[in-house]
Amino acid sequence: MTEIRDETAILGIAKSIACDKNVDLNIRWLSVLCIKNGVDRYWRKNAPNAIASDEKDAIRHKLLACFNDPISQIALQFSVIIGKIARFDFPKEWPELFTVLLNGTQSADEINQLRALLTMHHVVKALASKRLTADRRVFHQLTSSIFTNIFHLWINYSKLFLQEANKDFFKLKELLDSCFLTLKILRKLVVNGFKDCSKETDAVNFLSLIFQQIGPFLECRSYLKDRENLLETLEKYLVLLIKILRGVLEFQPFAFVQCIRPTLECSVTICFNKSFEDRLFEKLIVQFLNLIKGILVCQEYKPAKLIEDTKNAMTLEAHKIKVGFFTFPVLKEICDQLLSRYFLLSEHDITSWEYSPEEFASDEGGESWKFSLRPCTEAFFLTCFHEFRNLLTPLVVETIKNVQNNSSRDLIGILKKDAIYNAVGLAAFDLYDEVDFDNWFTSTLISELRVKEPGYYIIRRRVIWLIGQWVGVKMSPELRSLLYEVILELLNTDENLIVRLTAANTLKVDILYFYQKVNFQHYMVVLH
Repeated sequence: MTEIRDETAILGIAKSIACDKNVDLNIRWLSVLCIKNGVDRYWRKNAPNAIASDEKDAIRHKLLACFNDPISQIALQFSVIIGKIARFDFPKEWPELFTVLLNGTQSADEINQLRALLTMHHVVKALASKRLTADRRVFHQLTSSIFTNIFHLWINYSKLFLQEANKDFFKLKELLDSCFLTLKILRKLVVNGFKDCSKETDAVNFLSLIFQQIGPFLECRSYLKDRENLLETLEKYLVLLIKILRGVLEFQPFAFVQCIRPTLECSVTICFNKSFEDRLFEKLIVQFLNLIKGILVCQEYKPAKLIEDTKNAMTLEAHKIKVGFFTFPVLKEICDQLLSRYFLLSEHDITSWEYSPEEFASDEGGESWKFSLRPCTEAFFLTCFHEFRNLLTPLVVETIKNVQNNSSRDLIGILKKDAIYNAVGLAAFDLYDEVDFDNWFTSTLISELRVKEPGYYIIRRRVIWLIGQWVGVKMSPELRSLLYEVILELLNTDENLIVRLTAANTLKVDILYFYQKVNFQHYMVVLH
């Protein structure tokens, strides 16, 4: 009992110091950290030296009285602590929590509003992470009770921000922070708080408003570029809008069916319409492309091989929307934009090639497509090709013929050829029946590897990479001696380092494929 009283006493002292605004900031900061560590270690009822119930009551009461601290770093820690405690105590031991927070959001004081939203965000985030059935039921009930209030707050904050964004309004930062926090709360509620958000009127209206907000907030970004304190938050806000759609798609795919058409229209228009090119930024493009990719690969939207065997009406509806949207003109525009814009090496890529070759040559594997633009566009291209092979194959084959007929060797011509070769390498398995690779290798690619003009190292690197992609797909064994001869030439010390590294990797791929094939043939002989 002595140890229990010691822990309780320490937290009691820390609580008093942390909430006293007359105490030095550094001391308050240490006190807040002491409380947070104490909650982590001693708040559970069955924890060693658990905090006494009466002291828990006192801490909860004190936290609700001082969560609106004017110092942002202290307020953030208070919010995190309240979220941690709520995960244990809401709603049984702390039923008044959301009443106090909702009242705070209605306060006339902007700081109180902002702190209440910050605290609510951390509480909702903590409660949404609980997975037991009883906890899910509690979170669904909470969502039903607070969603409408938060939704209307978000509408008001976003409208006010858009009205004032083109003015030099000194409260823009607070308005945008409030928009961002309410949107974070709504994300957790709409994704985790409804069994089927398509049956909730406010949730449906919220998802519809997302599409209406993307354009105006993108426009805001164009005239807030000089205000770095706003720009970063505004970009996070735009990215979060798309993450909400991705979350609903992932966790409630059938509820998302009604959003498929507007999502595809919005995403394709923004990513593949040149009028939006100067307004976009990399993280937003990645989110949009991954959202389209998520719709294309969603298993719930794929009918049976015989469509009449599909029993789920929502699956049929989703498939119908996809097929109706991705017509040949739309796919052609997407393919053209990928090859002429997204697949081109950028100035940053070329600079990295010169000054950080090892970093440039490193293979971005794993889940880099979720975060980086180049792996994302390549994964998106492959997904589109798999889904619409019959429509896209003629387009890619035609680009191969066009690039072979184009003898331009300026930088733009080189970059376009590099992009097309990249597409052909990525889609090697899908183009198996369309490309006579042996003939292409001997008639064209070999000669490409021997061109030593300035800047042509980009094509040499891409061609030897392309060969590495095709070597295990469709290449005659008789041509391997010629391939090794070419690779040895590219491994010379006078060759560009990136080209040498790529050639070495192609050699490794070929050797691995050869030994796997030999072992398989030996296994089949033994088996017989």
